Amino acid sequence: MAVRVKICGITRLQDLHDACDSGADALGFVFYEKSPRHVTITAAAELVRALPPFVQSVGLFVNAAPAFIESVLQTVPLDLLQFHGEETPAECARIGRPYIKAIRVNQDTDLLKCAADFEAARGLLLDAYVPGVPGGTGERFDWRLIPANLPQAVVLSGGLTPENVAAAVEQVRPWAVDVSSGVEMAKGIKDAHKIAQFIAKAKEAS
Repeated sequence: MAVRVKICGITRLQDLHDACDSGADALGFVFYEKSPRHVTITAAAELVRALPPFVQSVGLFVNAAPAFIESVLQTVPLDLLQFHGEETPAECARIGRPYIKAIRVNQDTDLLKCAADFEAARGLLLDAYVPGVPGGTGERFDWRLIPANLPQAVVLSGGLTPENVAAAVEQVRPWAVDVSSGVEMAKGIKDAHKIAQFIAKAKEAS
């Protein structure tokens, strides 16, 4: 099975083109003002309009009010929602759109319970737990904490880089990998060479 690759935190048209040209399967757009990769609704709409066929657009939200999510969806034709805060299963489902749920993992995380709680999710995005930070930290977690019998599709995130993504794919065998800071030259600014290397190594390893 070929692993899918999502490049998250897209803020520039050039980065969008670089990711698509290198074979990205999905691009992530961050609707969280505290993030250095935050995009406005207007900017996101322009970026999503530039996506070629069969590249999925993913909107990342952190404990966002339903009215705000609806306002984004009225302007930005997102394919998938990514909930990266403390949202409950009911809060994720009430928007009525396909979604994935981010889980920040440490040794106390019961991933089997998370999978049962969010059984309606298309998958679980597993990221590193860093106190007070919802994601995008560039930190990785111990991949051995992922149960082999996890029933949900796994999107592996957290501290992935072109240097370690092959090992991650070989060890975890995730449905997809997700990267943001690992392919950047500065926060919110991607590096075309790192993107190409990351995608190539992920695909080769699978």
